[in-house]
Amino acid sequence: MMNLKLNPQNGTNNFPNPETSSSSKTMSEVVEPEVHLVQLQKSVVVDLGHGSEVLYRTRFLSYEESWNYFEYLNKHIPWIRPTILVFGRPVLQPRDSCYIASEGLAELGYSGYKPHAHSWDEFPPLKKLLDEVHRALPGSRFNSLVLNRYKGGNDYVSWHTDKEKSYGPTPEIASVTFGCEREFLLKKRPKKTSQGLSAPSAKRLDGEPPSKKVKKSKDPDQHTFMLKHGSLLVMRGYTQRDWLHSVPKRVKAGSTRINLTFRLVL
Repeated sequence: MMNLKLNPQNGTNNFPNPETSSSSKTMSEVVEPEVHLVQLQKSVVVDLGHGSEVLYRTRFLSYEESWNYFEYLNKHIPWIRPTILVFGRPVLQPRDSCYIASEGLAELGYSGYKPHAHSWDEFPPLKKLLDEVHRALPGSRFNSLVLNRYKGGNDYVSWHTDKEKSYGPTPEIASVTFGCEREFLLKKRPKKTSQGLSAPSAKRLDGEPPSKKVKKSKDPDQHTFMLKHGSLLVMRGYTQRDWLHSVPKRVKAGSTRINLTFRLVL
């Protein structure tokens, strides 16, 4: 198992909580931010095999600019904690979310829920951030954004894959994190049995949290990334076809994490 935890301090964040600290910048400065990419931070590329890879850059945006984005997103995004269906039963999604998309794209839907698609024009800072993501990933293009807010360690996303027809066979998903550090887990999708069914352990939905610990081993089919404030993680190739990912519950994660996943709807 590859472990990219960099001074995680037992899974807690090692920076002040912006919800209890003041900011020297105003919202007007956030609307047209001067984003500082840290060029000296090299990216780590993990070859998952069979045409799948993950790129991880711990410092994509500067520390200060990352807090600037965090405060804007936390206060000005119309967050919703929707009711979704899990095994046919309505449950409250264990995190807040919002969806932004370019005009004319196919409707997003998951677990019986279809979020309202907000316009990029409603959130000028996110249009600016989209430009910076494009600049950091030459040749890539994104036109939609799923935002998730984890308000504490009990908020999570269970094992899943973003394998959607509207994303094509080899979708690229760029994930930017602000706020509290949280573990991002990857594991190989189990092979199908002779009856054509996946092993029982593979079936997890939002109503069923992932296990609290990834098995400590050198298993190349399991990877852990500690996603830091201002970091960028990119999943490419056949990662959505062959791998599952999750952000598990962490009791010690006491502050808020906001995650943005940029996607291309074909």
